Amino acid sequence: MTDRTFRQVVLRERPAAGITTGTFADQSRPFPILESGEALVEVVWLGIDATQRTWLNPATTYTTPVGVGEVMRGSGVGRVVASRDPALPEGQWVYGELGWQEYTVARQSGLFGVNPVPPGIDPRHMLTVFGVSGLTAYMGVRRVLDVADSDSVLVTGAAGSVGSLAGQIARLLGARVIGTAGSAEKVAWVRDIARFHDCPNYREDDIPSALRAFAPDGLTAVFDNVGGRLLENALDHLAPHARIALCGSISSGYTAAGYGTGPANYMQLAFRRARMEGFVFYDHHADFPAALTQLASWVAAGDLHWAEDIVDGLTNAPAALQRLFDGANLGKQLVRVRPDEPQPQ
Repeated sequence: MTDRTFRQVVLRERPAAGITTGTFADQSRPFPILESGEALVEVVWLGIDATQRTWLNPATTYTTPVGVGEVMRGSGVGRVVASRDPALPEGQWVYGELGWQEYTVARQSGLFGVNPVPPGIDPRHMLTVFGVSGLTAYMGVRRVLDVADSDSVLVTGAAGSVGSLAGQIARLLGARVIGTAGSAEKVAWVRDIARFHDCPNYREDDIPSALRAFAPDGLTAVFDNVGGRLLENALDHLAPHARIALCGSISSGYTAAGYGTGPANYMQLAFRRARMEGFVFYDHHADFPAALTQLASWVAAGDLHWAEDIVDGLTNAPAALQRLFDGANLGKQLVRVRPDEPQPQ
């Protein structure tokens, strides 16, 4: 196009523990010359998820790691500003894996690529309730736990982007729901806005006592985002034949040293004849249309609520990722790539 450049954030070195100022680096890249079938997308919003920390480690997990020197991967929404693809006209809002950069070249790539934002939807919502967070919550509650109105459900990390939606979905299905959160502000949001039936503060309250009071006969379903001591608390208070959906272990920090240790009381699974199942939302892609239809119905009815924690500026994306492990965010962590960017009408 021109000799103008745009900024990208690349992985400079793999962190051993938390993300530091040396983990990532900024670089400039010339604007590309588009080929047939390509579109240039201005990245407006980035979605920050805890799982992105696992991509910085050298070992493969459910996906390959980001290479040193590569642009950091990540979900985003943006607007087409130049195009040689009739299906992605200028002005079209798109979502997908856009990466930590101001612009990206996009091609229509199907389910997991860059795709147009459906009409009538705020593009930013493709990073929350209609994106990774909403789909993970839905698949964990509906497909893994199969929650029903007879269930007593625990959701750890209840003030996070996934946990907050998972608990609300379980409640909308008729279940009683208790969450855990780590500050008075988060506890109040979970109780008053997300309307969980209870939400003790795991930093201050006696969690085993809270679980016994909430479910005297034991928890029948657990949606775990945290691991560690909270998972052990849950295992100690299971009902017979309980189900556990293992979504994350953020208490481990997802560092190169590992993703936490196995619960010391794992034999509670055997004693209670319980089932613990790990899952990744995109394994259930055949169910996405039905999930999105149901999520859209709940949103339209005002039955689902979510919080957004916004950090301004592309260069602050690394700090935004670290916020998740410091417990600093409430709800979905987003990065507004350019603070002065006009919003969709």
